[in-house]
Amino acid sequence: MATVTLDTLRKEFDNGRIVAVDDVSLDVADGEFVTVVGPSGCGKSTTLRMIAGLESPTSGSIRIGGEDVTDLHARDRDVAMVFQNYALYPHKTVRENMAFGLRMSTDLSKAERREKVDETAEMMGIEELLDDTPGELSGGQKQRVALGRAIVREPDVFLFDEPLSNLDAKLRTTMRTEIQRLQDELGVTSIYVTHDQEEAMTMGDRLAILDGGELQQTGRPKDVYERPRNEFVGGFVGSPSMNTLPVVASGDDSGVTLSNDRVRYDLSGERARRVADAGVEDIHLGVRPEDVRVVDSGGIDTVVDVVEPVGSDNYLYLDLGPDFIARVDADVEPAMDDRIQVTFDERDVHLFDARTGDSLLYDGDAEGDERDERTIPA
Repeated sequence: MATVTLDTLRKEFDNGRIVAVDDVSLDVADGEFVTVVGPSGCGKSTTLRMIAGLESPTSGSIRIGGEDVTDLHARDRDVAMVFQNYALYPHKTVRENMAFGLRMSTDLSKAERREKVDETAEMMGIEELLDDTPGELSGGQKQRVALGRAIVREPDVFLFDEPLSNLDAKLRTTMRTEIQRLQDELGVTSIYVTHDQEEAMTMGDRLAILDGGELQQTGRPKDVYERPRNEFVGGFVGSPSMNTLPVVASGDDSGVTLSNDRVRYDLSGERARRVADAGVEDIHLGVRPEDVRVVDSGGIDTVVDVVEPVGSDNYLYLDLGPDFIARVDADVEPAMDDRIQVTFDERDVHLFDARTGDSLLYDGDAEGDERDERTIPA
């Protein structure tokens, strides 16, 4: 097991015209499971490939277990990578695929390699598949073989590059649980890349969120969800995405009013002080769909555009702004075009500078102001 440290890691392509990774610094503790998440093209897979030694950084350094491996060949780094497309040799049996890394990187005897493969196959529940070839396996079985091939080497670091994206939804959930169980059992430092923010939120000890090649925020899933550093993080983390409304702020630290032609919302206390101290008038007010409540009176007047039932909840699309959603209980069933009133608690409000996108409430790793402990909705 080992730590992983990325120090101002940068990767350019096309003679510097494309910057895929822009000065990313990240520390991964020994035995930690970090999920790297972001939209397509954000640089997450390129970052992982640099850690694996499959890409050379333009600048910056990579240390594994305190050793600088920036210029070290991939085969000399004690890491194992699980790929999106499984990367199994089609002409080799499952046993031969799993043993290949041991044969290439260790001096174990054939009998010792066989014993380790048998032990790992039993752990993965694929012992009956050892004599099959990849062409005879289902997608889930191939993924188990790919995981087993990584585990059998007992590396210092596991690297996962969107390993579940080719599986159907039910199998993806099953394998997600399996990977978590294995990582807990083995305690190996793991870096897991995914574009699926729900996957990232449920699997990782800590999130690292990338956008445009830049590291936007790191932190525990709950902390990132409750205290996003900027509007991108607030909108990317959470499903459905955070609602945002452009508003203008007026008032002082004793009370601030946020308003546009459809909404008027009053802030007090710490949030009013933050807005007044920032001296920002143009603000994006953010509120998550699950924090929007339907009330009988005293709320914001709005019209229901669409009602979308999703089992235990209903998603109400409201005319307050583009794709403004209230996530409510299934027994709240207004009809399309109904006029209703909604509200949300001041403690659930997020405030972003409309010009920079930066949060006016973010305090780094400080604990949230008056928030209760809550679970993160799926």
